[in-house]
Amino acid sequence: MRNKVKEVMARVFGITVAEISDEASAEKIEQWDSINHLILVMTLEEEFGIQFDEHQIGEIINLELIIKALQSRTSQK
Repeated sequence: MRNKVKEVMARVFGITVAEISDEASAEKIEQWDSINHLILVMTLEEEFGIQFDEHQIGEIINLELIIKALQSRTSQK
């Protein structure tokens, strides 16, 4: 899952997967602005066949939190 999330992030932010560390966050990736955050959310929802709730959308601001939210959502399917 981690690698797939990194691939999605790389596509959305227009950077390479190698540029996305395990500590990747909105603070560390310059391209991670509010618009790209929404694009990231929509792309993750499409890729993983899930839908984040409003609460999660505002909280997934780093790689670890994205993975936790995805694990939570995919286990509910």
